[in-house]
Amino acid sequence: MQTISLENVIRDVRSKVDQTVFGEKVGLFGKLFGCWHDNLSRPFVQNNSAYRTCLSCGARRQFNPHTLQTYGAFYYPPVVKKVVEHA
Repeated sequence: MQTISLENVIRDVRSKVDQTVFGEKVGLFGKLFGCWHDNLSRPFVQNNSAYRTCLSCGARRQFNPHTLQTYGAFYYPPVVKKVVEHA
């Protein structure tokens, strides 16, 4: 019984993705015709979320620093808006 509740907690934690870090999920079209995500970076941590990034297209995937495993779906990072100041 305790094992089942622990599995539920792990599933709940894994299902919650910080949208400010991960952005938008890679869709079916992107999976079929986009990058194959073969070359991943070292792990990064931002806003208490760990992830690895595809060095070809920039898609991010969750990373568990305790088990050292990459898991979950790929997400395209949020667009960073460039602020231009006019003098």
